[in-house]
Amino acid sequence: MDFVDQSLARRLESAEEMPQVHYAKLYQKLCPEIGAAVEPICGGHMIFAGVGSPIGRTTGMGFDGSATATDLDRMEEFYRAHKAPSQIDVCPLTDPSLLELLKPRRYEMGELNNVLFRKLDGVDAGMAPAGATIRQGQAQRAEEFADIVVRSFFPDGDAPEGFTAMISPIYQIDGAILFVAEIDGKPVACGAGLIIPEHRILALFGAGTLPEFRRRGLQTALLRKRMAVAAKAGCEYAVIVTRGGTTSQHNAERLGFRVAYSKATLVKELRD
Repeated sequence: MDFVDQSLARRLESAEEMPQVHYAKLYQKLCPEIGAAVEPICGGHMIFAGVGSPIGRTTGMGFDGSATATDLDRMEEFYRAHKAPSQIDVCPLTDPSLLELLKPRRYEMGELNNVLFRKLDGVDAGMAPAGATIRQGQAQRAEEFADIVVRSFFPDGDAPEGFTAMISPIYQIDGAILFVAEIDGKPVACGAGLIIPEHRILALFGAGTLPEFRRRGLQTALLRKRMAVAAKAGCEYAVIVTRGGTTSQHNAERLGFRVAYSKATLVKELRD
């Protein structure tokens, strides 16, 4: 069992950092009016992808102890210029010096998630569940995959306006691994991933199953497929970030993932 030290934690954090970086850069082309932006900072990135977007915060910053008060001033100005709250991810392995710098700045916890990982040795793509077909997805079907995810998280049809259009680019980013599960020729579940070669990490995200097709092993099959592809590409670890106690965490743990640590997204609201 691998010990999670600061070096490994930095690699695991890339699973949230790099998909957001790719997303924001694609969003600059698809929706230039949003003003999406990406800037490096202290070994990580500041990311903005629209006011109110669930994608876009500072990730991977200052694991090496390089962050200063001036850097935090620059980060806060980056988000202020976009009329957005300043957001930054921290975890128990974040360098203590950065945590000390954040303390007097009136940040509040906006979100708490678990980071799960597993080594990609001995991965078996497995078989599709009975009655289902697992196919490689295509970026051209991004809106279709996004609709599956929206309907899985908002089965009552109460998703925020424009949410499907907001998340569909995650299925179009360069190098994305896409798989879809079909039953009777109908797409009912999907999952995405991104290989991060500089860290030898597979980031897993963009998964959803239509409510009426749950408990059939579809997400487990989609996980296996993505991990098998990444293992062949030379990745060492797969990473999933999810809220505690979710079906996503349960599915991951059944496939040998374990919690590396919990991480917080700290938010500083705009103030006059």
